[in-house]
Amino acid sequence: MFYDTAANRHGLPHDPFKAIVSPRPIGWIGTRAADGSQNLAPYSFFNAISDRPKLVMFSSSTYKDSVRNIEETGEFTASFASRNLSAAVNLTSVAAPHGESEFEIAGLTSVEGTLVKAPFVGEAFAALECRMTEIFRPKGLDGVASENYVVFGEVVGIHIREEAIRDGRFDPTIVRPLARLGYMDYCDGGDVFEMVRPKR
Repeated sequence: MFYDTAANRHGLPHDPFKAIVSPRPIGWIGTRAADGSQNLAPYSFFNAISDRPKLVMFSSSTYKDSVRNIEETGEFTASFASRNLSAAVNLTSVAAPHGESEFEIAGLTSVEGTLVKAPFVGEAFAALECRMTEIFRPKGLDGVASENYVVFGEVVGIHIREEAIRDGRFDPTIVRPLARLGYMDYCDGGDVFEMVRPKR
């Protein structure tokens, strides 16, 4: 089949776009507002985009508390979303009113960052401390801004739990990274195989 996305007449019960661009890692974004309140929310439009410097990004559909808090403070964390914490990740996706902590809603431990004044999930196998570098609304071919807000941040500190390390590596078979597929489907990255890049 083929369909053009302007009309988006795919003839399926649900739009397959996000199911095709999958699996997508989940950015479990922790922020603190200027008033001191905490926020924790999962974003499936999330990824690392650079190693030198270490940069990550996430995209929020509409202007949510995470984006507002980062604009106010310039800081955020990204806690590692794993299969064993999947129920908690889901609980933090609730549309809670501003000022109500999703850490408390999900029964998670809020840990203050070492270099940033933003909280991360104490139960997570790893967490990134980030300082915002830019926020913008991406535009389509027509020049009209998307409803999404894209946040970029430089990773200034990394926390790793000792039990996540095996043979000197952050081991995916232990941490089982949680990823978003399409629709309401998820998977974990615990089924691992290795490939070495070929040489010419």
